[in-house]
Amino acid sequence: MPIGPFARLRRGRRGPAGEDLYRIRRVRGRQYFTSRQQHDDLTIVVERFPGPEQVATHTYVLVHGIGVSSRYFHPLAAELSRTGRVFLVDLPGYGAAPDPRRDVTLADHAGVIAGFLREVDLRAPVLVGHSMGTQVVSVLAAAHPDVTDTVVMLAPTMVPSARKPWTAIGHLLHDATREPFRVWWISVVDYVVRCGLPYLVRQMPHMLRDRLEDRVSSHGARTLVINGDRDPIVPSEWAEELSRAHPHGEFRQVRGPHVIMHTDPEMIARHITEFVAAGKGS
Repeated sequence: MPIGPFARLRRGRRGPAGEDLYRIRRVRGRQYFTSRQQHDDLTIVVERFPGPEQVATHTYVLVHGIGVSSRYFHPLAAELSRTGRVFLVDLPGYGAAPDPRRDVTLADHAGVIAGFLREVDLRAPVLVGHSMGTQVVSVLAAAHPDVTDTVVMLAPTMVPSARKPWTAIGHLLHDATREPFRVWWISVVDYVVRCGLPYLVRQMPHMLRDRLEDRVSSHGARTLVINGDRDPIVPSEWAEELSRAHPHGEFRQVRGPHVIMHTDPEMIARHITEFVAAGKGS
């Protein structure tokens, strides 16, 4: 199958690479560092926001949705880094992570993150997933219960009635009309150029076949579900139902469409830090 020049470039960027090989960058005045991590045959790209110094901090690991990359998390990562360390992950085949050259399941994505967390000894991080990323962190919490005790699901997919390709695509296009231009532009570039449509098409069945609702009730991690009141992809009724499925679940609704952590990062960060603090104090 023919591939574009960017995909060819990504195919060559395989194997681990330390933070010294990447340029230090800043978002909203917060510095972050980039590295590549390899686990078995899969490679992820990780961005690390160090967080505040000389204080007890939490650790947050942010996992993006289908087609896109971790960069739409940058505003939220900058806010969360005021209270703790933040790690953003480009899953295999997404963003700056190289083409995995094979099909990758939700369990594969979860497994490579679990391997990364163990390798760098990140103990009990808060796993924050958005859209398909909620499915990945849910699989991770269920299959690897030793790695986390707290999960945050932002706009969790997929509502059962939308688990058909054209229905899901229609809802996605509807959401595009409600997102700010910055989110729209990031999504288009990530979907078409960085991820590539062939890989996106192969990933979609994994997302659509997954029954998140059957798994949420079984993993032991405390679970916070947050949804936007104008999200055409994830109805708030469905998100609230998911939160009730977990014995220690909570639901919060905020203003906004699907990519709520980009449109209102301050409010999302506040909900997350409050939920984490309540759990640590119990």
